[in-house]
Amino acid sequence: MSHRSSLLAVALVALLGATTAAQAEDYHAHSAPTVSALSRSAVQAEAVQAAQAADQNIPAAAVPMGALASSRSRAQVQAEAVLAAHAPDQNVTPGSRVNSTVISTLPNPAAARMQAAGQLPSTN
Repeated sequence: MSHRSSLLAVALVALLGATTAAQAEDYHAHSAPTVSALSRSAVQAEAVQAAQAADQNIPAAAVPMGALASSRSRAQVQAEAVLAAHAPDQNVTPGSRVNSTVISTLPNPAAARMQAAGQLPSTN
């Protein structure tokens, strides 16, 4: 009986191996051949040019951008930043209290100083 069971086990392993081998596919069976518009020498020339570039290892996000066009002057932006930084209720939000609304009634000390100096930005 042990001879038959071992023979049966060998036959089952052989059958399993045969079905697995029959189902195996070649990796390149479904891939289409790659066709390039460039010649081999043009690709090699591009590769040499890219390899000799000075900044080839710099990620695109690290490349500095040029100056951005803005409709406001630097002084206006700075004045708005000073006003926002000195706002007495800058840390109060409508979510601070349940069913609350923020109504700014506190005077801004920076606005008073800037208005006296004539540096208050226009609100348009």
